[in-house]
Amino acid sequence: MSLDLDKDPGGPPAGEVPPEAITAVPVRHWGRWISAVLVLTVLGLIVWAFANAKINWGVVGDYLTYDRIMEGALNTLWITVCAMVLGLVLGMLLAVMRLSDNPVLSSVAYAYIWFFRGTPVLVQLMLWYNLSYIFDTLNLGFYKNEMNDVMTPFLAALLGLGLNEAAYMAEIARAGIKSVDGGQTEAAQALGMNGAKTMRRIVLPQAMRVIIPPSGNEFINMLKTSSLASVIYFEELFRAGNTISSRNLAVMEMMMVVSVWYLLLTTVFSIGQYYLERYYAKGTDREQPPTPLRRIGQQLTSFRTKSKVGGETV
Repeated sequence: MSLDLDKDPGGPPAGEVPPEAITAVPVRHWGRWISAVLVLTVLGLIVWAFANAKINWGVVGDYLTYDRIMEGALNTLWITVCAMVLGLVLGMLLAVMRLSDNPVLSSVAYAYIWFFRGTPVLVQLMLWYNLSYIFDTLNLGFYKNEMNDVMTPFLAALLGLGLNEAAYMAEIARAGIKSVDGGQTEAAQALGMNGAKTMRRIVLPQAMRVIIPPSGNEFINMLKTSSLASVIYFEELFRAGNTISSRNLAVMEMMMVVSVWYLLLTTVFSIGQYYLERYYAKGTDREQPPTPLRRIGQQLTSFRTKSKVGGETV
C-alpha cells in the first residue's frame, strides 16, 4: 500500500470541484425602515406645526434669562434640594423603623407611610399652608409666634413636599436594605459590630446600589412636582412664568420658557444620576456601560472605519 503525501487530507476528493465560499446576506428588516419613516414624518409634522403656530419665538428668547424667571428657577432648585434632603433623611429613618422588631416603631412608620402616600401632594400643601385656621399660635415653650408668621409659603412647601417624599423614600430604602444578603449582617455581628454600626458600615453601602436609581427618579419628579407650590404663593418657576404671562398676555410663550428651564434642570440632574449610579455600581460582576461621551466616540470611530472600508482605504 502506497501513501500519497502530495494529497491534501482536508481537501475535496480528486476530480471534484471545491464548493464556492458562502456569501452571508443580512436579513432585510423592512419593518424597521417603515417605522422609522413614520416616526420621522410625525416628528416633522409636529415641528412644522409649532414653527408655523402663532408663537412669538422672539419673546421666548428674550424671557429665558429674565430676572424673575431666573429667580423662579433658583427657588425651584432650592425647594427641591431642601425637600429631597428632608425626605431622604426621614425616609431612611422610617425604613429602619419599618424593619424594626419593635411593634410600636414599625406601626408608627407604617401609619406614616399609609397617610402620606394615600393623600395627594396638593392637599398636603394646602393643609400646611392653612394650618393657622386650627392653630392660631405656635407655642414650643422656648418659642412662641403667630402661625401666619411661622407658616410661610417656603416652609409650607418644604413640609408638604418633604414629608410626602419621605413616605416614598422609606419604601425605596426598605427595598434596598432587604436586597442585601442576610449573611452580611450575620458576618458583621460575628465580628462584634452592633446593629447601628452594621447598618452604617455594611448594609447601607451595599443597599445604595438599589436605592440610588429610584432616588434619582424621585429627585427629578420632585423638581417637577414643586410647581404645585405655586398654589400656596411660593415664587417658583411655574408661578414666575404664570405671573409674567398675566401681564404681557404671552401665555404660550411663557409656558415655553418654563418648559425649557424644566428640561434644562432635569437634563443636568439626569446626567448626574447616571454617573452616581456608575460610582455605586463599582464592585459588581456586571460590566458597566460606557459613558455618553465614550459612546459618542465609539460611534464616530465606527463610522470612520466603515467609511474607510467602503472606500477601500484600509
